[in-house]
Amino acid sequence: MRRFLSLLLAGLTIPSALLGPAFAAGQNCEIARDGARSYAVCRFNPATDDVRLYLNDASGKPYGSFRALKSALESEGKRLVFAMNGGMYHEDFSPVGLYVEGGRTAKSANTNKGPGNFHMLPNGIFWIGGGKAGVLETEAYLRRKPPADFATQSGPMLLIDGKRHARFLKDSNSAKKRNGVCVTQKGEIVFAVSEGPVTFWEFSGFFKDRIGCDNALFLDGSISSLYAPELRRADGFFPLGPIIAVTAEK
Repeated sequence: MRRFLSLLLAGLTIPSALLGPAFAAGQNCEIARDGARSYAVCRFNPATDDVRLYLNDASGKPYGSFRALKSALESEGKRLVFAMNGGMYHEDFSPVGLYVEGGRTAKSANTNKGPGNFHMLPNGIFWIGGGKAGVLETEAYLRRKPPADFATQSGPMLLIDGKRHARFLKDSNSAKKRNGVCVTQKGEIVFAVSEGPVTFWEFSGFFKDRIGCDNALFLDGSISSLYAPELRRADGFFPLGPIIAVTAEK
């Protein structure tokens, strides 16, 4: 699993056309601080907001970027409200783990042992369906079979029933830009991406103490990307595999 670090473009300018019309400040997204760290946080209601996963366009080619997805949506009369990279992927942009789009399972769950963050068990699955959403450990997801129209697998789990992943170390010095997702007890989906390098301990603590989630999933690190016009963010540093997006009619 490559992270395409060599493709980082320092000082990339974000075109205003890509950002589109500005949204009211704080409508869905905000910058939240937790001690010395800050995070971009965006919240959505799966019962009223159109939250989906996207990977390939109509021709079967991976979108690969927020720009390409935005253009495709606009041709369908839709507006891109929010987007975030949505799980780990191979060099050909195919998902490393479970991927469900429109009720169709394009890739089965990956329960193999191996190196890297994805295989830091337990890993987990973020799913959306029937106006609801959730984050579950992979084995729990496979047992419960929630009504998922969309699902993506990544790892490790950040929080499991209110507790940090057992392998996270409070004194770790492995800090990177990271993004993740959780679903609150009220059913609200909360996405977060760190504004700078953070450790797994710090990132999981943010979801636990500031967001108040019991279960949270790490989506990726280093390549962590966000499209949030409210925050004047339209990241385009890295090519992307699965994309989580929220859309609305124009």
